[in-house]
Amino acid sequence: MEFSQSDISHTKSKIIMTWNNILQPDLILEGSVLNLTPDTIQQYGLKGLVLDVDDTLVPITVSAASPEMKQWVEEIRTYAVLCLVSNNLSEYRIGSIARSLNLPYYLGAAKPSRRKIRAALEQMNLPVHHVGMVGDRLFTDVLAGNRLGMFTILVEPIVHADAVLHSHPIRNFEVWVSEILGASIAPKHTKINKDL
Repeated sequence: MEFSQSDISHTKSKIIMTWNNILQPDLILEGSVLNLTPDTIQQYGLKGLVLDVDDTLVPITVSAASPEMKQWVEEIRTYAVLCLVSNNLSEYRIGSIARSLNLPYYLGAAKPSRRKIRAALEQMNLPVHHVGMVGDRLFTDVLAGNRLGMFTILVEPIVHADAVLHSHPIRNFEVWVSEILGASIAPKHTKINKDL
């Protein structure tokens, strides 16, 4: 069986279109997760949020949530059911962070695997389209959330005060690859900047 050049071009186009859709966040926040407000949650009809931990809620080198993060969680939990899902395997670290925030958690998620996120969704007992997947990574958080039909929210990483500004080479690489595959860091919905 032979394929024409137009068949090959069409197939390539379909592959790029698929990657474009699966890597494209629904919403991109300017700044960290702390800029995700109750108004934004309500605007998109979200009843629950699955939250990544490392560099989304706390810098990867930190084992405790900041007072600002604790305050944000307390405010948001009145509008949405919250659950942590982390790729990190450290029960001590992730469990400690989850307990300090009084949130259920799953660790060792191996995102973009959907297994632990599905468990979180079952625990929340909410329709998948009413739950946001919030994270700082395209190839883990956004990819897994989109594969499940969740509303995906990409945030900027929370970094430790001592970290160099551009110290996220994996995230930068993911953005570069996703743009080659046709996704852009232009959201499907309007960017939200809390300071505007």
